Amino acid sequence: MMYVLKQHRLNKGYSCETMSRKLGISKTYYWQIEQGKRRITYELAMKMAELFNTTPDTLLYEDTVALLTKKTT
Repeated sequence: MMYVLKQHRLNKGYSCETMSRKLGISKTYYWQIEQGKRRITYELAMKMAELFNTTPDTLLYEDTVALLTKKTT
């Protein structure tokens, strides 16, 4: 699900472990989110968006656009 999440994380220079600590979740859970194996709650999306200086809706929209673009290329 979170196709662009890794890009945002890397742009900030965060590791998966750093992100998991900032979000208050396990590193495994965070990695599963980034790999699309786990879904996120809107509350968690809000925390992620705050870390990336964006909105949850924008973060989720970017993910949708990235996935659609990837499927059509």
